[in-house]
Amino acid sequence: MFIQTEVTPNPATVKFVPGQAVMPSGTADFRSAEEAAHSILAARLFQVEDVVGVFLGSDFVSVTKVDDADWQLLKPVVLGIIMEHYVS
Repeated sequence: MFIQTEVTPNPATVKFVPGQAVMPSGTADFRSAEEAAHSILAARLFQVEDVVGVFLGSDFVSVTKVDDADWQLLKPVVLGIIMEHYVS
């Protein structure tokens, strides 16, 4: 599975495009682990210490990190979670 990443206007947010449907319709915006409790993927992403936001669109997942976290370290973790979610 190949997951594309795209930069966004917000340097704290990266868009991950798994090439598969993420939401059957609409969107979902989560700002805390508590809000994400009913979404398996979002809940897993919030287990990463530096994740502070998850937005699910029809074919993408946007993840927002704390300002002082490094995307170089965080991207592989997020990619692994998304990949595991679609493979399982």
